Amino acid sequence: MRIIKVNAINSTNEFARDLYRGNTNFQPVCVVAHTQQKGKGQRGSGWLSNPGENLTFSVLYPHANLAIEDQFLLNAAVALAIADILEQYEIPKVKVKWPNDIMSANYKLCGILIENILNNSQISASILGVGLNVNQMEFLNLPRAGSMQQMSGRNFNLDSLLEDVLDSLNKRLKLLSKPVKNALLEEYTSKMFKKNMVSAFELPDGSHMTGIIRGVTREGRLYVETEYSVFKTFDLKEIKLLF
Repeated sequence: MRIIKVNAINSTNEFARDLYRGNTNFQPVCVVAHTQQKGKGQRGSGWLSNPGENLTFSVLYPHANLAIEDQFLLNAAVALAIADILEQYEIPKVKVKWPNDIMSANYKLCGILIENILNNSQISASILGVGLNVNQMEFLNLPRAGSMQQMSGRNFNLDSLLEDVLDSLNKRLKLLSKPVKNALLEEYTSKMFKKNMVSAFELPDGSHMTGIIRGVTREGRLYVETEYSVFKTFDLKEIKLLF
């Protein structure tokens, strides 16, 4: 995979989108930034990262007729690819926090933001934005953030780690064209953070509820068992896991 390294940039996702410009015939390309000034996260949040200590990158990835209804499977494949590498690097207690955060125990190590480029009823390309905390040791006012070095006690080479992550991504994404979609969803479900545990959730009106995460639907909705064994599904804007 071709890698473009930039020093300071607003957002690697924005840079990758500019590379696309409607071109449907291209090979995957990765844009990695030393400093990302306006990194984006889920729910419109920002992604803060110390320069030169972590991996902040986006992959512009073409698809051969990936259906829109399979977009959560794409999310699952990317999340599992990152989880694969963290486990390979012996990071403890790796889990996927729905929909796209990667945890080690109760600390968030990685955030993923995927932006799909549509053509009629198909996804023609995706921009896979990844922020992975690697060697950063302090996270001001972010008590739930952690890094690979914090969780393992080891320092990591960013270039070697990036190569391993991109290789893992490529392997996982190629599987989307094969009949393994149910297995992919089952694997994602098996790695879900707080699965089968009583947890607290925040609703859009600011109220709270307790429930038990039981899985996720093929469309990516969170499957929660609420009080009195009532089962409900929620999308990203309808519920937030508190931890």
